[in-house]
Amino acid sequence: MTLRSKVLLCAAVVASAPAWAQSGSVTVYGVLDEALEYNSGLNGNYREQANPGQWRLGLGSVPSRLGFRGEEDLGGGYRALFTLESGLNVDTGMLGQGGRMFGRQSWVGLAGEYGTVSAGRQYTMRYYGMLDADFFGSGSLGLGTLDSGIPNARADNALSYRGTFGAFSVGAQYSFGRDAASGNNPAATNCPGESTDATQCREWSLMGKYDGGNWGLVSAYERLYGGTAGTYGGLTSPSLTDSRLTVNGYLKMTNGRVGLGWLGRDNEGSPATPKSNMFWLEGELTVWAPFVLTGVVAQVKFDNSPDKATEVALRANYWLSKRTTVYVADAYVDNGGKLALPASTNSPGTPPLPGKSQNAFQVGVSHVF
Repeated sequence: MTLRSKVLLCAAVVASAPAWAQSGSVTVYGVLDEALEYNSGLNGNYREQANPGQWRLGLGSVPSRLGFRGEEDLGGGYRALFTLESGLNVDTGMLGQGGRMFGRQSWVGLAGEYGTVSAGRQYTMRYYGMLDADFFGSGSLGLGTLDSGIPNARADNALSYRGTFGAFSVGAQYSFGRDAASGNNPAATNCPGESTDATQCREWSLMGKYDGGNWGLVSAYERLYGGTAGTYGGLTSPSLTDSRLTVNGYLKMTNGRVGLGWLGRDNEGSPATPKSNMFWLEGELTVWAPFVLTGVVAQVKFDNSPDKATEVALRANYWLSKRTTVYVADAYVDNGGKLALPASTNSPGTPPLPGKSQNAFQVGVSHVF
């Protein structure tokens, strides 16, 4: 689809909103977030003075997006729902998630007393399973530096169910083809599926949650199946899988919250080091009404290997209003073994040398509408 065609389609969606609004409602929403970032430790160690630094503009604390959300009351306690949400790269004006027009979400569904059933491109249950305990977020300095799949927990061609019953919530999803975008990165893995092979490019995930009001426990499991020789991440056959299990909890207090979690991964697309464990601890404190501090300490370690990486990140937000905040943030990643994970997921990124460290510093602004 050409850029002109994408713009015309988006205009048609907006133009159709009044027709829907006659019997329901449509909300236009979004986030624009941009940060000036400086990275040190490129192709070396950030402590070494000889190593050059890198300035760039890019993703900051929250991924930017533009969305359309609709709802219609069907009577009898039932509602029709839809969401169309585009990921935006504010620094270039380009679409995110492999250039998809609605790469973050694109689904339609029905909701009632017993939950919501939806179909389309959607978050997997692993996303909902980590949401409450990973409030540092999916920006460029979050847990995605240690596991690139964390901010990319979505699947195309997916049927989903989620329901809440008192303090308990459950969810299940099955995708017939998890990623049709033909890029070569975590957001576009070239695994369209929907073939005669019963497992090729499939995805399924489950989630269970208990929310006790000011505290909660959540667990989720997700399995991705491989595709063809052109599929990203080494999953070049339907017989290869990438599985993640997470168990985490959170505690809400008057002036802050705490999250603690574990994620175990078995990635057959990386045969040398398939199994890993990641632990994280996050905290958020409202120092006074407009000033909020958020921090994370996390480590990923691969089984039977010296490969590991530790991340420490801190962000200070000053809220100018309920919708606009300015912030400063810093993240440090220390690699061990042959790992060379960066301190920021912003592109174009230059990682440190294997076993070395890197630091990323940001100053940014975010506006919600």
